Amino acid sequence: MSTDLSWRDSALCAQTDPEAYYPEVGGSAVPAKRTCMACPVRPACLDYALATGQRWGVWGGLTQKELRRLINQRTAA
Repeated sequence: MSTDLSWRDSALCAQTDPEAYYPEVGGSAVPAKRTCMACPVRPACLDYALATGQRWGVWGGLTQKELRRLINQRTAA
């Protein structure tokens, strides 16, 4: 994993309410995911989340459930 985190300076989430990326149980992650889909650094964010084992929140456009599913798919392959 690269230690260069300069991509975060260009992240759209840095300009929004961080709580949107950590929805309460039963809350909607749609607003955060919508922002992620338009973000120019979404791939770097997702790579970071996977490399560092992020388990909570929306990272790279994926919810915690989607992140776990992706991790499981990658380890099964």
